[in-house]
Amino acid sequence: MTTQRILAAGDPTSTDIWALANSPVLWFCALGVFAVIFVQCILYSRAVKKAAPHVDIPLAEVKESFRAGAVASIGPSLAVVLVSIALLALFGTPAVLVRIGLIGSAAAETGSASISASTMGAALGGDSYTQQVFGVAFMAMSLSGAMWMICTLIMTPLLKKGGNTLSKRNPAVMALVPTAALLGAFSALTIAELPKSNVHLILVCISAAMMGLCLYLAKVLNIKWLKEWALGISIVVSIVAAYFLHTA
Repeated sequence: MTTQRILAAGDPTSTDIWALANSPVLWFCALGVFAVIFVQCILYSRAVKKAAPHVDIPLAEVKESFRAGAVASIGPSLAVVLVSIALLALFGTPAVLVRIGLIGSAAAETGSASISASTMGAALGGDSYTQQVFGVAFMAMSLSGAMWMICTLIMTPLLKKGGNTLSKRNPAVMALVPTAALLGAFSALTIAELPKSNVHLILVCISAAMMGLCLYLAKVLNIKWLKEWALGISIVVSIVAAYFLHTA
């Protein structure tokens, strides 16, 4: 079996995707991506702790911010994990790890892979899903994610200069712009889900109600940790509700 898989690897017409999807090269790339992320986390953490005293931020608040960010990331991470499990059957473990480890959108990259496969007269996961189609689809996904990183690299310095100029001229406006941008972005994402189905509408209401309940209880009962866990709790409750609504 091992010999057959080795011989199958590199055959464009072969439908043995796993001989290519689980190749050592892709595993090496996946481990490299997570190694870079790990190093970045260490560097950023050290930079924050070093800069905190210069802006009068106690280290206790820094640690609290780290903890709040880590807890708040649990909910969104669960959504990414669920999407990743669905993609494993199409692209294999190394390719999925590479994609979720970088900036990007699983929906956008899956769409890119599907479009690239359709241009070759094939469908993802179908009988015509050969190694050649897999290679083209994975390259399309990689280019899609790369453009996210390139745009971030180019636009961040430009936006920083504009932000510095605006903060000097009108600090109050600069204080409102980030909040307004976040509200606009998440409102647009929420509104886009409403017309899809009654289930989507119910889930939006459930998640909003759970988030509001957690924040209300945190304020009334003075429970700081509940604020940190509010996002994760609302997402988990929404996932459970979605399961029962779809299976009902």
